[in-house]
Amino acid sequence: FFSNAMKAVALNAARLNFDGRVSFDRLRDIAALSCHDVSDPARPEEILKRVAGHDVVINKEMPLDGALIARFPPCVRLICEAGTGFNNIDCEAARAKGIAVCNIPTYSTEAMAHMAITFVMAQSCSLVPQARALATGDRAHFDRCHLAALPHFELSGKTLGLVGGLGTIGRRVAAIAGALGMRVLASSRSAPPGPLAEGGIEVAPLEDLLRRSDFVSIHCPLTPDTTGLIDAAALRLMKPTAFLINTARGAIVDEAALVDALRERRIAGAALDVLGPGAAPPPAPPADHPLFALDNVILTPHIGWQRVETRQRVVEQVTDNVIAFAKGQPTNVVNGLC
Repeated sequence: FFSNAMKAVALNAARLNFDGRVSFDRLRDIAALSCHDVSDPARPEEILKRVAGHDVVINKEMPLDGALIARFPPCVRLICEAGTGFNNIDCEAARAKGIAVCNIPTYSTEAMAHMAITFVMAQSCSLVPQARALATGDRAHFDRCHLAALPHFELSGKTLGLVGGLGTIGRRVAAIAGALGMRVLASSRSAPPGPLAEGGIEVAPLEDLLRRSDFVSIHCPLTPDTTGLIDAAALRLMKPTAFLINTARGAIVDEAALVDALRERRIAGAALDVLGPGAAPPPAPPADHPLFALDNVILTPHIGWQRVETRQRVVEQVTDNVIAFAKGQPTNVVNGLC
């Protein structure tokens, strides 16, 4: 059954293997694999030509809207999103077409938890502005009085608030933060307020979490309900000494409101691995983006998941999903077609 009878196409494999260090060999062992480094979602005819004759479409963060999926050939039975988020795919259109959509819910747990904690630690000692000052020749920066103008504090006893923090990534962040001596709050739509039986986490309403936290870290998926969740009103609830961290999706934060809050020093700073609209990767921000002009922001280009071990794990779990689907035992299906 797995003697290359199945055909799979990777529409934008370069998102996973941009450095040539990721192997697709195991996937090739079970399917005839066509790899395209890049596909342009603005050119639907190109994508339709590439998916033709294939049973499985492997996609990484590229938008696949309903109009495009409606034109997929009948041979396509599975769209495998090579990541956790799947808001870039019109799942209902796929369902109407009889195409299952699956994702990979846990491939980046360690990498993304480490990214969030890295931001926490960097902000607690003003790592980036300290390094920037030295790099730009600020010799006065060696003066202890000058150093005191920037945040510099221990994490033990500080409070980390996790927005939507009861998923696998949030719980891993909580475990690491607990090991650093931090108190951990988490907002949840399903768990009642109060201490959890495990994990050292206190569940709190979002407004309470925002008021109490020294760091607010976002770990919820992007949905219609969470789009713009951290808006001007939410930012006003945060302490003036608090930091915002977003490693989830850019559109969860009202970017204009965040710029205003940072400019006016209504919060201490922000660390963002994501920007822009809902889909990831968003287009590169323009050089004159207002966040670039602020000295209390750390910006990285959606690098949290891009460690080589993480990217290889993506391919291995995509392969597992394809094998399970071929056996009639689909896993991680997100649009109800099991």
